[in-house]
Amino acid sequence: MASATPVWEIQEETNCPICLEYLTDPVTIQCGHNFCRVCITQHCETWEEQDSDPLCCPSCRVRIRKGALQSNYQLANIVEKLKQLDFKPGKENLCERHGKALDLFCEEDREAACVVCERSPQHRSHPMLLMEEAAQKYKEKIQAHLKTRRQEREKLLEFKMTGERKSQEYLKQTQTERQKIVTEFQQLQQFLGEQERLLLVHLEKLDEEIVRIQNENVSKLSEQISHLSELISEMEGKCQKPASEFLQVRLNEKH
Repeated sequence: MASATPVWEIQEETNCPICLEYLTDPVTIQCGHNFCRVCITQHCETWEEQDSDPLCCPSCRVRIRKGALQSNYQLANIVEKLKQLDFKPGKENLCERHGKALDLFCEEDREAACVVCERSPQHRSHPMLLMEEAAQKYKEKIQAHLKTRRQEREKLLEFKMTGERKSQEYLKQTQTERQKIVTEFQQLQQFLGEQERLLLVHLEKLDEEIVRIQNENVSKLSEQISHLSELISEMEGKCQKPASEFLQVRLNEKH
């Protein structure tokens, strides 16, 4: 049969790592460690005032979030039971009524008892355990509770790592897509720039052709206008001559 666990080890399980006293209104943080609500709250506030980063658990230094406190009612009940045992290392606990060593623990009344108390009418029908057995029993409950908490913590850590890995994969995908979009738009801009250059060259040639045709037309029209002007001047000159001279000119033109 395995030897009973020393009582002081059980007390350590139910002591706050900050104030080193029995846990008062115990709360559990993300990493699974337990603290007095007031102690861990003051720790977080002091940490923020010192502008330290990041906020960490006082026991294991794992990063935690302020305010993410979960009340641990089961542990609180166990602490109360251990307080009732009133263990004091190095000092014998004696029954105030009978003066006998408090070697027993009444599970019904949740209090320490001596051999005389066990036979008294008050405790006669109550289940009794040796102090070490009672302490071991409650320690096993604490260990089972801690095991559950550790499993929950492992699941959360695994979930966190999975989430971070997926986030990195998504970021890599968005970076690849971003580079793809930038490359496609650069190619599109290059294509549009080339098309713009070709269209401008074509329009410039059209402008030159239009100007050339316009100049040719203007030149031909100018020649025709000049020729007509000469004819008009000549005809006007003939019309202004005297009748005899005008008719003589007409007769000469017929011959």
